[in-house]
Amino acid sequence: MANVLDLRRRIRSVRNTRQITKAMKMVSAAKLRRAQERAVAARPYAAMLASVLESLKRRAEIYDPKTGDVRSPLLLTRPEKRILLVVVSGDKGFAGAFNTNIFKAAANFILENDEKQIDIEAIGRKGRDLFRRRYPAAQFAEAAEEDQRPERQRASKIEVVGEHAGVLEKLHYDRIRELSMEIVARYTHEEIDAAYLVYNEFKSVIQQRVVVERVLPILTIGERQIAGARELTIEERERAAEAALSAGVSLYPKEAEAAQKQLENEAKEFGTAEVDYIYQQPAHEIFADVLPRYVTSQIYHATLESVAAEHAARMTAMDSATNNASDMIDSLTLTMNRVRQAAITKEIIEIVSGAAAI
Repeated sequence: MANVLDLRRRIRSVRNTRQITKAMKMVSAAKLRRAQERAVAARPYAAMLASVLESLKRRAEIYDPKTGDVRSPLLLTRPEKRILLVVVSGDKGFAGAFNTNIFKAAANFILENDEKQIDIEAIGRKGRDLFRRRYPAAQFAEAAEEDQRPERQRASKIEVVGEHAGVLEKLHYDRIRELSMEIVARYTHEEIDAAYLVYNEFKSVIQQRVVVERVLPILTIGERQIAGARELTIEERERAAEAALSAGVSLYPKEAEAAQKQLENEAKEFGTAEVDYIYQQPAHEIFADVLPRYVTSQIYHATLESVAAEHAARMTAMDSATNNASDMIDSLTLTMNRVRQAAITKEIIEIVSGAAAI
């Protein structure tokens, strides 16, 4: 059994660890509030953009009247032989099972499509490190001319075509737009047949799920194409609720949700309004130009929600660590008191025995 000095040192060490985890919890709670506000603020733009496209679709000739083919290549469906998988993970650890759940969803998707060629775009340092160890990086040959796309030299069925570490720490729309435009270009040039997103969808602290969503091709504007989802368990929701309440984070942002619903209703009314608009350019050209922005908004909104979900997961994990440290300190203190009591009792017995022997 450890002596009193060793137990005191261990209690002091655990107490210092508890201070660190408590500070990390409060930092994550503060970042969560900002990330949650940013994610909620981006939803009206996505809803209105979908309504604009829906309005254009009702007035534009998206099919060529001569050939009957779809004018925009983003609406054209093909057999899914080559798939692009965009995995949005975190840049840091100490977030519980946040990254693990995302990697499991990506691994299940790859396993279900093992007969197809899969390219992986890893957003986040954790995803980059994992996929770099598991799969080789894609090799591209230099293009003969500047306007040509580089030629692909595929050596494996599953390859990593892009790594984006540190993007989520300071998330900017321009960087996500560059990535989404590259994805659109790959689909337009038929380098891929479909594009999927794997990320953690965030609605509130206790309403999250890991989803696999198809972003290309666009089948129905304004409707999400969910290929798979994993909800939080009851125990995970309870732990998240306890952590949020102790940190002063609202479980249900009612004001933001009410404002969002109002804006969504306005967007739907705009999209279905019977108004005869006058376009400076042909309607089908405007429709084709706005479609890539719609894809960008989907990817950008997914990254915003992933950032908020990561902070929520880290806040919950640090709250659990703080509680575990408190329980450990109580247990070690009780053990130390028992050891002290046993030592004092032993000394008293020795004194009494010595006095009796004299």
